[in-house]
Amino acid sequence: MTLDSHRRRSPDVLVLACLGATWIIWGSTYLAIKFALGGFPTFYMMGTRFLVAGSMLLAYQRLRGASMPTARQWFNAAVIGALMLGFGMGCTAHAEETVDSGLVVAFIAVTPLLTVLARLPFGIRPGRGEVIGILVGLCGVMLLTQGDGFQASPSSLVVMALACSGWTLGSVLSQQVLPLASGATGFASQMLCGGAVLIGVSAARGEQAVLTATPLAWASWVYLVVFGSLIAFNAYMYLLGRVSSGLATSYTYVNPVIAMLLGIALAGEHISAWEWASAGVILAGVVILVASRR
Repeated sequence: MTLDSHRRRSPDVLVLACLGATWIIWGSTYLAIKFALGGFPTFYMMGTRFLVAGSMLLAYQRLRGASMPTARQWFNAAVIGALMLGFGMGCTAHAEETVDSGLVVAFIAVTPLLTVLARLPFGIRPGRGEVIGILVGLCGVMLLTQGDGFQASPSSLVVMALACSGWTLGSVLSQQVLPLASGATGFASQMLCGGAVLIGVSAARGEQAVLTATPLAWASWVYLVVFGSLIAFNAYMYLLGRVSSGLATSYTYVNPVIAMLLGIALAGEHISAWEWASAGVILAGVVILVASRR
């Protein structure tokens, strides 16, 4: 293999690794959020999660000698962090206070469709294969939400609609008009700003700091910091700058399946034949989506 061919193949390997992180790790974080909520206030838990992860990542970048964000890039990070983490992740955790995590993950599968719509004003049109994959995946999610295990109040669905809208808008703006600092430095600034917004919401709600949570809650919080934030979130932001929006958001189709399997293994949940069939349709959408790209 020549050096040039190796250079061409290396980014593909990294993209696959990042896809695996968003598909598998993020699929497990919703159950971790549910466990963490058993010992921490909602917005306090999410805010400290991103503040700690962002601080660790920014400190690492400083040690490497990386340039710090400019004032403009900090402003962009504040906007993107408020949308993706404040609205997106904050509302998701809030919904999990009363809604089964499986339903929350299934609802999030509307993100690829919202992303396609949000990119239309910028003149970006999806390919035919991407459209087909997205539609098939959404059909599978619609079937999944009709199963016995997915029930929710109208207010919780509104909260999830806000979560998906905030995450989608932040993702598109970060690509088109509000660029962050390069690489991991930009991701760190986004997590710091988003974490600050979440802590502000926590204070406004009168949530109290907690240091005596259960071991399971602490273990879940640490998992969210290391795997959910430092690894999977950075992988997603990397994908946004390297691949199509449809492929970058394909995790929304795989995450429900991962969440269902973890629910069976760790929480003793029962998955009906209808729900397994629905998961099969979702995976078909992922296959079409990925196969549409070289």
